[in-house]
This record gives sequence, structure tokens and C-alpha cells, in this order.
Amino acid sequence: MKKLVLLRHGESQWNQENRFTGWKDVDLTAKGIEEAKAAGRLLKGEGFDFDFTFTSVLKRAIRTLNFALEEMDRLWLPVEKDWRLNERHYGALQGLNKAETAQKFGEEQVLVWRRSYDIPPPALEPGDERDASRDPRYRHVPPAQVPRSECLKDTVARVVPYWTASIAPRVARGENVLVAAHGNSLRALIKYFDRMSDEAIVAENVPTAIPLVYELDDALKPLRRYYLGDQAAIAAAMHSVASQGKAK
Repeated sequence: MKKLVLLRHGESQWNQENRFTGWKDVDLTAKGIEEAKAAGRLLKGEGFDFDFTFTSVLKRAIRTLNFALEEMDRLWLPVEKDWRLNERHYGALQGLNKAETAQKFGEEQVLVWRRSYDIPPPALEPGDERDASRDPRYRHVPPAQVPRSECLKDTVARVVPYWTASIAPRVARGENVLVAAHGNSLRALIKYFDRMSDEAIVAENVPTAIPLVYELDDALKPLRRYYLGDQAAIAAAMHSVASQGKAK
């Protein structure tokens, strides 16, 4: 049996402000830092250790990984950072307050943009200052692959090939791997592993900084998955994720 651990970043500044974040490089809050540290303590306490780690190129995931590894006394572990583990790109919604956007466009329309599997939000216009193609961290990415908006289907289309090419071979060799990423890039992996329908995956809520463990067979097919920690607290965290963005 092989184990893989997925970890969503801790609370970010824009999570706290209830804003669409996407590819904006937003930092962790004080709460998010403590969440990341708690994840590391929990992993260490449960006897987990790792050979290799992966994360996105966004600081909220990178710092979550670092804080967790520091608690485990494993800051020396090798890490591969890749843009394909980035959060879903929210297009022209990026930076907007979720509740205010729902009041402006209607909750039903915003819910379609947020939670439908294959309908992306409005795209950024060419020349928009939020266009990631002008960011130096993406200078080696073919321009056609830098998104101006994404639906979850688009995120799956970049995450799953990265899993197959870069992460899966290490797991198959028996390495213990930790992936620190984002709600939607991790949902892409969850959909792939569990063969979830398009309808089921949009209802899947990934809480911040709670380790999700996959036990896999030799063919890397899931035997089971579970979150580490107090189950009542995990349920409450999932409910909090589900309620984000509703107009108040």
C-alpha cells in the first residue's frame, strides 16, 4: 500500500476578505500560518514522513508547505514547484468580493461561475493588469497555456497530466509524497482518483490545511481516503468552505 497526502493551503488574506483569489499571489493570515503549523504537528504526531514534496508557485501554498515541514523538522526535503498546481484562475472575478459579486450579478449566476464544472467566469481582457502572462514566474509557460479564466474542467486538464508525468512516478516507486496546493487543483486530483462525476466534484469541499490521506494500491488506484484530525472539526471546516461567497 502506498500513501499520498494532499494539503490545501491555510487561510489566505483574501479567504479572510471573502474575495476571489485565483492566481493572485496572496499571503497567509496569522490564522493561516497557525493552520499550516498545526497540519505539520498533526502529520508528525501521526507518524507521517516524506521523501519528496510538490507545491504551486503561489506563496500561500509554498508557505503552508514550509510551515508544515518546519513543524516536522523536514525543511530540508526536496520540493518541486509548478504552475500547474496553481489554483483555478477566476478571470475577471479575481479580486472581487464574493458576496458583493453575488448581490451585483445574482447568487444564481455567481454560483454557476463558481461551481459549475465546465462554465468559466468572464475572462480577463487583453492588457488587464491581472494578466499572469506578464508575471516573471510564468515566462517559460507557452503564452497559449497561461489562462485568462478557467472552469474546474480546465483545471483538471492541467493538473491530471502533471500528476501522471511528475508525481505519480515517485509514488509508484514507493516514495512518500506531500502535495501542498489549492482547493480546486486538489479537487482536480480528487475527481481523478475517485472517478467522481462532474456533478459530484462541484459539491466537494476541501478545508484549509487539513491533511487528506489517500491510500493507493500498486496501480495507484485509491483504496480509501480520509482527513486527519478531529472529525467534528473537519465537518465544520467543510461547512465553512461551502458557505463562503453567499450574499449576506
